[in-house]
Amino acid sequence: MAETTERVLRLLGLFQARSVWTGPELIEVLGVTTRTLRRDIGRLRDLGYPVEATPGVGGGYRFGAGGHMPPLLLEEDEVVAVTVALRVGAQGISAIGEPAVRALTKLDQVMPPRLRVEVAALADATALLPGATDDVDTGVLVVLAHAIRDRVRARFDYTGRTGEGSERDVEPYRLVATGRRWYLLAWDLRRQDWRTFRLDRMAGVRASTFRFTPREAPDAVEHVRRAVTRSGYAHRVRVRLTADAADVRRRVPEAYGTATSLGPGLSELESSADDLGLLARHLTLAAHDLGARLTVVDPPGLVTAIDEFVAAVGATPAPHGDSM
Repeated sequence: MAETTERVLRLLGLFQARSVWTGPELIEVLGVTTRTLRRDIGRLRDLGYPVEATPGVGGGYRFGAGGHMPPLLLEEDEVVAVTVALRVGAQGISAIGEPAVRALTKLDQVMPPRLRVEVAALADATALLPGATDDVDTGVLVVLAHAIRDRVRARFDYTGRTGEGSERDVEPYRLVATGRRWYLLAWDLRRQDWRTFRLDRMAGVRASTFRFTPREAPDAVEHVRRAVTRSGYAHRVRVRLTADAADVRRRVPEAYGTATSLGPGLSELESSADDLGLLARHLTLAAHDLGARLTVVDPPGLVTAIDEFVAAVGATPAPHGDSM
C-alpha cells in the first residue's frame, strides 16, 4: 500500500508540473505497466482529481480544472480573495501582470467548481479604472499560460488590424505585457513563421492536447516591440515638455513613449495609440504630475483632444493653439 500511495503521489506531482502527458511518457517515467497506470489514474479520480483521457494519435491524459485545493495551504475564502486580487493585478498593473498570470494558472488548476462561481461573481462586480491595459479576459490569459507551460498547441479566431478574420493554429511560447496590451508570441503553423497576436483580438481561445517540440525562439520582448513598431497605431504624436528627459522617462514608461533630451529642462516625447482621446489624457496627466508645460508638435488634432479632456474633468481650459 505504501508503494502504491507513493506512486500515486508522484503521478499527481507530474500532473501538477505539466498537465498533459501521453500514456507512454507516464509509463516510462513511473516504470509501471499500462494496467497499473490506469489503476493509478482511477485512484486519482476517486480522490476528486479530474484526470481526463484523450484517445487517438497525439492524445493522452490531461489534468483538468476543478480538483481539490492542496491541503493546509489556503482557506476557501482566502482562495477567492487571492484569485480576485490576481485577476486585478493581471489586468491593471503591468509590473506584476505576468507573475499574476502564472499564479492564476496554478490556482485555476486546482480550484473546485463551487469556488469558481464565487470568483466569477466577484470579478463581475469589480471594475478597473481604464488606461492601464486593454480589457483582456483573464480566462484567455490562463488558457494560454497553461498551453505555454504544457507545450501544447492553441487555437483561436483572430481579427486582424484591417478587420479580416482568420482561424489560427499555433505553438504558443510567451505572453508579453507592454503596459497597454497583452501579446502572444507564437509559431503560426499555417504560415510557418513567428507571429505576434494581440489578446484583445482573439476569440474562442482553447488549448489542445497536441504537444509540440520547442523551437529555437526569438527574444519575446524584442520581437513584440519590433512587431508593434511595424504595425503601428492609428495616431503617432510628438510633444515637448519643460522637464528633464530623465524625469519624463520615470513618469512615462517606455511602453507609452520615448523621451529624448532637447537641453536642460526640455525634452521631446514621442508616443502612439489607436485612441487619440486616451493618449491626450495620459499626456495631460503626465505633464501635470511633472509640473511641466506641454506643447504639441504633431498632430494638430491632439490639441483639440487635450482641450476636450480638460473641459470634461472641469479644469481650467487650455489655451487654443499648439500648447497648454
